[in-house]
Amino acid sequence: MATLGLIGSGLIGSTLARLAVAGGLDVVLSNSRGPETLSDLVAELGPHAKAGTPAEAAAAGDWVVVTVPLKAYKQVPQGPLAGKTVLDTNNYYADRDGTFPELEDDSTTSSELLQRHLPDAQVVKVFNNIFFKHLADLPRPAGAEDRTALPIAGDDPAAKARAAELLDVLGYDTVDTGTLAEGGRRFQPGTPAYALPFVEKPGPNFTEQPAAPASRTVIEAALAAHES
Repeated sequence: MATLGLIGSGLIGSTLARLAVAGGLDVVLSNSRGPETLSDLVAELGPHAKAGTPAEAAAAGDWVVVTVPLKAYKQVPQGPLAGKTVLDTNNYYADRDGTFPELEDDSTTSSELLQRHLPDAQVVKVFNNIFFKHLADLPRPAGAEDRTALPIAGDDPAAKARAAELLDVLGYDTVDTGTLAEGGRRFQPGTPAYALPFVEKPGPNFTEQPAAPASRTVIEAALAAHES
C-alpha cells in the first residue's frame, strides 16, 4: 500500500491525512512537537496511520506533504527527501513569517525557496489555495460531474504527474499551471484562483462560506483572470 508522509499535521495536514486514509493510503504524520502529540489524531485515523519524526515521515512517504509555516522551511529534512515528490502547501504571510525581501520584491516564490532548500527533491506547489474546511468537503469520485480541480505548479513533469495521481486518490482533478516560478504565482494569496473559486459567494469572508465545487473550467478561468 502506498504511503503519504506529512511534515506538519495542522489544519491542512490533518485534513489531507483523513482524505488519504479514506482513499486507501497509509499515512505517517509528524510535527515539530513530537510524535506523542499526535496520538489522538492517529487514534482517530485508525490502523493505517502512525506518527513519527519529520525525517521518518519523509523517508516513509511515496509522496511527502510539507505543510509548515514558511519561516520554518529550512527545518525540513533534506536527506530523506532526496528523489521524492514533495507537495508544498505553503503561502507567504509576512505577519506570520517575518519579512522575506526576495518575496516582497517578487524576485522568487515561496515554493522556489523550498525547492532550493531541497535540491534533490521535486517540489510541486498544491493545496495552498483552498481553505482546509473546503478541502475536506469537496472530494468526489473520479468522473463525477461536480468534481473539483486544484491547480499545481512544478518544474519536473514526472513529479507533477505523480502529484496528479495523489490528487485523484484524494478525490480531486488537476490543472497544471506550469513551473514554480510562473505557474506558482498564479494561485498565490491575492489572486483570483486563491480560495474564492471554492465558495458559493466569493468575498473576503470566504472562510465562513459553504464549499462549492470548482471544475477545471472554473479554475482555468480564475487563473486566466490573474493574467488579464
